[in-house]
Amino acid sequence: MSRNIEPLVKPVIPPFPLDDSLYYLESEEIAFFRRQTNIQDEVALKTHIIDIQKEAYKVAPYACIRSFDFLHPNLSKLHVYDHILKRGAEGAILLDIGSCLGADVRKAVEDGFPAHNIIASDIKEAFSELGRKLFKASSEPGCFIPGDVFDPAFLSISRPASSVPEGAMPDIQTLQSLNDLRGRVGVIHASKLFHLFDEEKQLQLARALGGLLSCEPGSIICGTHAIALTSEKGIVRHTVLGVDITYFCHSPESWDCLWDGVVFEKGQVKVETRTSTIDMGGIPFRLLHWSVTRL
Repeated sequence: MSRNIEPLVKPVIPPFPLDDSLYYLESEEIAFFRRQTNIQDEVALKTHIIDIQKEAYKVAPYACIRSFDFLHPNLSKLHVYDHILKRGAEGAILLDIGSCLGADVRKAVEDGFPAHNIIASDIKEAFSELGRKLFKASSEPGCFIPGDVFDPAFLSISRPASSVPEGAMPDIQTLQSLNDLRGRVGVIHASKLFHLFDEEKQLQLARALGGLLSCEPGSIICGTHAIALTSEKGIVRHTVLGVDITYFCHSPESWDCLWDGVVFEKGQVKVETRTSTIDMGGIPFRLLHWSVTRL
């Protein structure tokens, strides 16, 4: 099913060693992992997490694995999180694209989003088992569907829904392709995913996700990713933690225009953006926190 699209941002490739000094969890995140794993001792918790990190790094030597970024929930920190939980209470389906080891979906379930309406998806099928090991869980919250978002058999471009799809909602536990969800997903989360690809692939992914979104007012696509430090979109190059990174970044203005006018017809959605700056290895990264809501 996967064509293994080469990302614009290269993953960390050995011999870059793992570095335990990069491990960091905020106090709220420590409490979250204690509740999820039932490991109360902070030293034992760190040891457990590092053991899983080593396994994950063998499967996918990505920068987000090496830097422990996969531990930090993104969805719950978005400005639209309360709206997302409300959509869950109303029966909406939540799709987490690029879910990695599942921190976001497990946090959403803990906060009340119905687990049976959650779909997590990533290109690495092994992330499902590694996520269960990380959280010491016997099962997924909802279901995990592995696949390549650039494989048309898994996720193809389609026009945004203008009406409710006919027929019954497919059983998400038996899904093999996200294409079966066209026009049926109430919440789509995609954090730290778009900036892995060039401008053309970002547009392709945006159009494909737009086709999955329900036409129901309040249906939402949201996430975070790196954006340009300037007001213009373009290529950015950095060396972070010994790794040369090249990535294409939208500006807030070009990101707004992408969704409101290209993916969706002008006026069909409301785009909201906020920015923050984080430090990674002494390099400032500007993050865009964004949401696209059907009107």
